Amino acid sequence: MNVDHLRKLLVKVQSGKINVERALQELKTLPFEEIGCATIDHHRPLRRGAPETIFGEGKTAAQVISIMRKMQAKKNNILVTRLDRAKVAPIKRALPRAQYYPQSRTLTLVNHPIKIVGKGTILVVCAGTSDIPVAEEAMVTAGMMGNRVDHIYDVGVAGIHRLMSQKDKLMSAHVLIVVAGMEGALPSVVGGLVDRPVIAVPTSVGYGSHFGGITALLAMLNSCASGLSVVNIDNGYGAAHVASLINRI
Repeated sequence: MNVDHLRKLLVKVQSGKINVERALQELKTLPFEEIGCATIDHHRPLRRGAPETIFGEGKTAAQVISIMRKMQAKKNNILVTRLDRAKVAPIKRALPRAQYYPQSRTLTLVNHPIKIVGKGTILVVCAGTSDIPVAEEAMVTAGMMGNRVDHIYDVGVAGIHRLMSQKDKLMSAHVLIVVAGMEGALPSVVGGLVDRPVIAVPTSVGYGSHFGGITALLAMLNSCASGLSVVNIDNGYGAAHVASLINRI
């Protein structure tokens, strides 16, 4: 349940505008609700500060719609990740206000204004244009979690002067997410320049010896730049979630 909605509900009980039985009716599905294809964690916004995210891959459009409708009833903002374009049309017919972002394969449904809770800006940096889909997943996720988000794209180490021309943005960010494929060198470079947390995201972009992102992942794990943490291959969502938690501190 959305925290602001719950607070308003409790205030109404306190003031006598609604009775306890009515409030209990609204709260009866906390902390979770079983709907056959899923068990929805309605308690997560209270516990973790953000609602459950729907992982679209492997789910049918009908399953995604069912979950979204239950989350919408609780006044939660909704984020769906890894959603194929073929599933978008039936979802938008059922929930016309849903917004699809094809590059990141994410879909959002904003049911209440997104409150900025982050203390600063999360900056998403990516090495090459081919890494943008993963970077965009991080951008959409961080924005939905209540952060100011900015980006710098296509500044990989093959032309490091492009990155150095953006020093003001790099130095002013509160948290940085750095996305890179190939040999995965960019996070180490950024980590050596800034005094803020850097979250590295390896991508599955590259040639044969790239091994689907494993080369970039191992390079980032072995970085000598201090203050660098690493998430899994192509996991822009996970990087944004960690960055958002850091940005609230």
